[in-house]
Amino acid sequence: MDIRKIKKLIEMLQDSDLTEIEVKEGEESVRIARGKTLSNESHSQPTIAPVISLPPDKASISPEETGTSIKSPIVGTFYRKPAPDQPPFVEVGSIVNVGDVVCIVEAMKMMNEIKSEFAGKVLSINIEDGEPVEFDQSLIVIN
Repeated sequence: MDIRKIKKLIEMLQDSDLTEIEVKEGEESVRIARGKTLSNESHSQPTIAPVISLPPDKASISPEETGTSIKSPIVGTFYRKPAPDQPPFVEVGSIVNVGDVVCIVEAMKMMNEIKSEFAGKVLSINIEDGEPVEFDQSLIVIN
């Protein structure tokens, strides 16, 4: 399934009252869900609350980190290294150029290289290796 189709599904989910969508195309399938109900109190929140809670990644960046965020273009699993036995693409303090691969996001068993759209110094890496990431979530901050 094409990544552009997955992005479109995510946009459709965000623009609707749905909390989950599943699409099957031949042998491939994708299931996208948003929001997790942890207690009865969260039932009283409006259905758009999970969408509103996605962008506040900027709130987790400390004031001295006023750089530009490299965000995840897809939902998947974040990896800092090309392989378990190799060094990370970047470290805090590394200098990156436009087009440099800074990490990988795995989605549906496909490894998607995430390239920097900016040149500068890596201020922070906001995700731990192997953790799940959401669409448009801040991965790395560059000054």
